[in-house]
Amino acid sequence: MVKSAISATQLSLSNEETAKFRTLGVSSVTALSVLAPSSFEDRRLSHELTHNVTCVIDATIEHVVRTPKTLKITFFAHNLDITLEGVIFSPKPYMVHQFPKAARGFFSGKAVLEQGRWQMMQPVKITGIGTIVPMYKTPLRVDVMRRLVDKTLTVEALGAEGLPQTIAQTLYEIHFPKQPKPLNEEQIHALKFAELYDYMGRLRHKRRFHATQYRSGGDVAQWMKTLPFDLTRDQKNAISDIANDLRSPNAARRMIVGDVGSGKTMVIFASVILMQPHRCLLMAPTTILANQLYEEAQKYLPHLKTVLVTSATKKGSLEEYDFIIGTHAVLHRPMPRCALVMVDEQHRFGTAQRHALTKLTDNDTPPHFLQFSATPIPRTLAMIESAHIDVSLIVQTPFVKNIATKVIHKNDFTALLEHIRTEIDQNHQVLIVYPLVEQSESINYQSIEEARSYWEGKFENVYVTHGKDKEKEQVLIDFRESGSILLATTVVEVGISLPRLSTVVIVGAERLGLSTLHQLRGRVSRTGLQGYCYLYTNTTGKNERLESFGSCTSGFEIAALDLKFRKSGDLLEGKLQSGNKFRWVDMGEDEKIVREVKACLKI
Repeated sequence: MVKSAISATQLSLSNEETAKFRTLGVSSVTALSVLAPSSFEDRRLSHELTHNVTCVIDATIEHVVRTPKTLKITFFAHNLDITLEGVIFSPKPYMVHQFPKAARGFFSGKAVLEQGRWQMMQPVKITGIGTIVPMYKTPLRVDVMRRLVDKTLTVEALGAEGLPQTIAQTLYEIHFPKQPKPLNEEQIHALKFAELYDYMGRLRHKRRFHATQYRSGGDVAQWMKTLPFDLTRDQKNAISDIANDLRSPNAARRMIVGDVGSGKTMVIFASVILMQPHRCLLMAPTTILANQLYEEAQKYLPHLKTVLVTSATKKGSLEEYDFIIGTHAVLHRPMPRCALVMVDEQHRFGTAQRHALTKLTDNDTPPHFLQFSATPIPRTLAMIESAHIDVSLIVQTPFVKNIATKVIHKNDFTALLEHIRTEIDQNHQVLIVYPLVEQSESINYQSIEEARSYWEGKFENVYVTHGKDKEKEQVLIDFRESGSILLATTVVEVGISLPRLSTVVIVGAERLGLSTLHQLRGRVSRTGLQGYCYLYTNTTGKNERLESFGSCTSGFEIAALDLKFRKSGDLLEGKLQSGNKFRWVDMGEDEKIVREVKACLKI
């Protein structure tokens, strides 16, 4: 049976050593091995001197001369059979006592050839002769770290945590090398493997399996035949994954990740069909989105009794309904027993809210739980996360969006105005996203409040909303029906469907993450219109990140691009949204190693 690193080996660690593990932020020898030495000190005696290279001598001190600025020591190096001068600049008083005349010892310093004479710069007395000493950059003092590694890091200890023998041996040799050489390809592979093994082992350790009495009973194949369109291969694969989950004796825990417009809604409805005759519950982040899902459910699930629950809904029994669709309002009223609980746009809810939802319904057995996300993640990241929760990716979209993306500057504004007029004349709509609601001295862009008078003076039917606007959902509904231009912040990133929206202008685009830019761009061309996305920036010169974004259309490509420019977040702790969590692993490149680790951990 393969052990995960989280179990740790049965080490006889003292309380002091356990505290050192905690200081380092590691819980296993595998994790300790990932903290590779930053450099090495070669304490083997030198056989020759090389200019500007550290040497080690076995020497007798012949003379010591102290001046206000230097301490000069004349050494006779027995191992080299030469005399050389050691020079210490700005010596401290205690240093004088380290070099008593006529004493013999081992000394290390940089050899320098000056006018035909050898000198040793900043010599220090050393012990541990004949060894290669690793140097570490950790919260522990270097000598303390070395003693901890000496005591705990063995091939046997690494093997006991389940690492393959070859990986364990390579990791050991990184910390105890025979020659102080830079890391080679095999060693870097071992470090990546160990880092993923420890990380995914801890993710797997966090996973809980709960037996459930609910089983799938609906005929999804028959339902799919009634649809007026064919589902994509990825949609069908996701539905197949979910069908297998819902037939399992354990409650499902799956995340379905799909790009903007990939058709996640139909996968949600297929899940409801699969779960028949049991009741299902879906929570959406906004009233607008909940309304849209409710309207779609009435269209594609006409034989089921569906209800919409929002803060405005009258409270009463929901027992008679097959499918409950609601906002976070469902968290604040009693829910009947549900066999399947789903969350749409799961990243918009906190972990506590998602957890509360699964505990909400009046169940004597756990419900199945599905999360849907429109924020694509790199394939490698999805594979890593699968140690904690099952993941399905919907990469394909039902139709290819035709959106032209262009980076524009101040001198392009006249042409932009002309484009906006042309689109409005065709009864199309335009979204202009501003970075701020009100003026700021620190950001060199207009706010919505500064810009609105300009747009209202130039065009009719201009609507304005932002995150602090209590009426934002109604404004979006009104704009959908009769607006021409909508001025907004990123509040529209996820939410209402705007079938006539053909153009989005993102002001200060360089300030936003690529996934946010992609979500905003995804608002246009929802019904096959020719779409336009303009990335407005005041920065001069070519912006590689924005230009690269313009050439990508798939959210999964965008996610990989985001890795390149921003690095990944932290899956396990949930604290970091950017800044690389991993020391060695590159999630854009290391899919093959992830597969190896998954096979080793039997995930």
